[in-house]
Amino acid sequence: MNNSPFVRKPASVQRVMLQVLLALVPGIVAYVWFFGAGILVQIALASVAALAGEAAMLAIRGKPKALFLTDLSAVVTAWLIALTFPPIVPWWLTVTGTLLAIVVVKQLYGGLGQNPFNPAMAAFCLMIVAYPALMSQWPAAGQLDFGTQLKLIFGGLREVDAITGATPLDALRTALRSAANPESSLHGVAASHLMDGPAFGLLGGKGSEWIVLGYLVGGLWLIQRRIITWHIPVAFCAALFVCAGLLWGMRPDGFASPLFHLASGGAMLGAFFILTDPVSGATTPKGKLLFAAGAAVLTYVIRVFGAYPDGVAFATLLMNILVPIIDMNTQAPVFGHKKD
Repeated sequence: MNNSPFVRKPASVQRVMLQVLLALVPGIVAYVWFFGAGILVQIALASVAALAGEAAMLAIRGKPKALFLTDLSAVVTAWLIALTFPPIVPWWLTVTGTLLAIVVVKQLYGGLGQNPFNPAMAAFCLMIVAYPALMSQWPAAGQLDFGTQLKLIFGGLREVDAITGATPLDALRTALRSAANPESSLHGVAASHLMDGPAFGLLGGKGSEWIVLGYLVGGLWLIQRRIITWHIPVAFCAALFVCAGLLWGMRPDGFASPLFHLASGGAMLGAFFILTDPVSGATTPKGKLLFAAGAAVLTYVIRVFGAYPDGVAFATLLMNILVPIIDMNTQAPVFGHKKD
């Protein structure tokens, strides 16, 4: 029988962030396989911009550059930005979004551990509001070769209709709305039949569902390594499943299945890598459950009834605002004292 005290080996920020980066690799490998190596260029651009912005702000603030530049927190933010942006956006958009995330959302609030909002999601929301057309240009699986992707990233002619298509979430939502219109030829068609198009795979988008699987594998590894806890991923996925299941069960011709919502968009990336941010997310066990469930509900509402095809980024920022209240009201009472 083991006796207390139990001493755990302290985990450095660099060690934690390195494991987060490693956990993203399965999803990135699937991304490259189905959509091309352009995403690697975006990851490199975002990483360089993040480190440059971090170094500049540390110099201005008089902070030790080597200590903070090597903790890999800026690189994690950069990778998440690149993975949530379309892989063929112009280089300057990726750089601008990354600099805003690091300089404004992170460093101007005091640096690592002080920012109330998730920097990567703030960058996504700012860019999709400022440049909605560019942030909506997603290539289909296997559509563009690497050379074409490079030209698009570094200033090539952007023939929008020729190079892009709607995301699976957006395509299905549009089709479902047409199916609900009595005058449409798709009226009354169930979602399962609307997913027969080339943009869809078995459960979600063609190719993207394998990326989601990669994020799931990496996220489960993070739980096994105790880098994150189960609370946020389980609560987010369960709440999203329930929300989608309720409406889908009542109207299968008007709403997508819960499995489609879990296997599409940023659901798994958000559940395991974004909402689990220890700085901007809830910290208590009960708080994590409430935080993630709230984010799932908002994600579903935005996806189904909002103007944007995916709602993970906006849901994350909205729940970030509520984190102080959530944590304050879910703290366990001090030993020996009654809870007020």
